Amino acid sequence: MKAQTMLSGNGKLLDIDGNLTQAGWATQQVLDCNLENCYFYKLKVLQKLRVKIWDYYAVTTPTHFFSFTISNIGYLGMMFAYVIDFNTGDYQEQTISVPFASGVKLPRNSTSGVSEYQKGDLYMRFNVVENARTLSVRWPGFGGSALNAELSFACPPEHESLNIVIPIPKKRFYYNRKINCMPASGWVDYQGKRFEITPETCLANLDWGRGVWEYNSFWVWASASGFLGDRRTIGLNLGYGFGDTSAASENCFILEGKIHKLGEVKFTYDNKNFKAPWKMVSPDRRLELVFTPFFERVAKTDAVILRSEVHQMFGRYNGYVITDDGKKLEIVDLIGWAEEHNARW
Repeated sequence: MKAQTMLSGNGKLLDIDGNLTQAGWATQQVLDCNLENCYFYKLKVLQKLRVKIWDYYAVTTPTHFFSFTISNIGYLGMMFAYVIDFNTGDYQEQTISVPFASGVKLPRNSTSGVSEYQKGDLYMRFNVVENARTLSVRWPGFGGSALNAELSFACPPEHESLNIVIPIPKKRFYYNRKINCMPASGWVDYQGKRFEITPETCLANLDWGRGVWEYNSFWVWASASGFLGDRRTIGLNLGYGFGDTSAASENCFILEGKIHKLGEVKFTYDNKNFKAPWKMVSPDRRLELVFTPFFERVAKTDAVILRSEVHQMFGRYNGYVITDDGKKLEIVDLIGWAEEHNARW
């Protein structure tokens, strides 16, 4: 496998001319996300419309998937939440769009700060506190009733995550942090029922994204957070699509909070029938998985200059991965997702 580049030390993401100072990966966020140094248009005021930033949290329980997002994609602020019942297939999703992200707050880095949006009785608030991340949500009328949540996700400093800097031509880039397998606690009230969230059975993800893409973009992302048969936590983060990944791929698995880095992973799936099984295989045979979907979430946005279509499949992973020290781990019915995303943004 070709060696992948580790990001070195602390520093700035961008130099004064808007060029990336480094490309590669790390197990923690090490580069300050100084987006004020973006420089790809002569009229700098226009650049804010092309910068995309978001915090996407998700909780996988034995029976449900709960997801909450605050984002600023330049032209719009978009807040959305969705709930999937694995047993019945019941699915509810709602989105709030705000022109030019008025009232949306997102922090500079993933290591501290508050992400927030509020309008009347509706609010979403994500906070980074010592050794944890907290979510507070009040969404009246969601799903014909309400969606409320108070959640805490354990994330001590030693819990590793996949941090990646991917160059994209013409001074575009993607700076991303994916945290898998955070033990979750708290509660979610949904359609008149209270769901107790306990770390013995429930794990959370964070997808923290900051970047500037080409107007037409495409990617595939696969993820999971769950348990092995011996109750050790296992997470997946796999993907490909945009940008130059010669310095490092975003492929890895996470065992008991430790990253096991992978190189290339090849996907085989049918984009005319997303519900057919997907296959993911690394050429070095450190990962071989079959993903069998049982639910399809389709999310479309058409706001003239902004268009997006996501097919996010939920299903079960089966196969194996091999650790850095050569141990083979069997993956059996691990619930997660895989998605294809096409965007003009």
